[in-house]
Amino acid sequence: MIKINLLSEGKRPTAVRKKSAGAKLEGQDIGQYMLLAGILVGLLASGLAWYWQSEKTAAKQEEVAAAQREVDQLASVIKEVEDFKAKKAELERKIGIINDLKANQRGPVRVMDYISRALPELLWLDTMTMKADSITVEGRAFNTNAVANFIDNLDKVPEFDEPTLKTTDLQPGGIYKFRIDFNYSFAGKKKGAEGSATATASTPAGPKARTPKAAPAKAPASASAE
Repeated sequence: MIKINLLSEGKRPTAVRKKSAGAKLEGQDIGQYMLLAGILVGLLASGLAWYWQSEKTAAKQEEVAAAQREVDQLASVIKEVEDFKAKKAELERKIGIINDLKANQRGPVRVMDYISRALPELLWLDTMTMKADSITVEGRAFNTNAVANFIDNLDKVPEFDEPTLKTTDLQPGGIYKFRIDFNYSFAGKKKGAEGSATATASTPAGPKARTPKAAPAKAPASASAE
């Protein structure tokens, strides 16, 4: 008689099926773990790259901010220098105006002083006409030597150019009437050794006369400036 154990035969497939299902489940878990690990590694690498890039950007921004601060400081210094130059130029302009005004005020006074010092004996002036850069004097003298001495004295003044004797006429009574023209400048130019003036008279000059005891008083010179 043959006996068949149905219970044991029925359990074997069930056991085999359970074992196969467990192996399949373990394989799926390993794949999920590996995928999760890859995602975590990628996130970590991305975070490190972002942190490194942020630090680099912050360093560059700090450099730019430092350069901007330096530019701002230099801009203030440049502005101060420009303001100083403008003030200096304005001050120099005012000083130049003041000096010009002073020179214009002193000019006629200095001219009168130089001419009065250049007057020799036996000669006096009648008129003096002063223009922007030229002077004309007219006067009278007892002889032509006095006129020549006057021209020579004028020529020694550094501010005067070489005088030119325009006319010299003998008037009744033995008095010579003359006219002298010359340019002037207060730039302080120097004359050379050959800058002495020469006077020419229309009549021959006689010997230098002595000052008479009762010489006529010098007529006051009248100056007219144009």
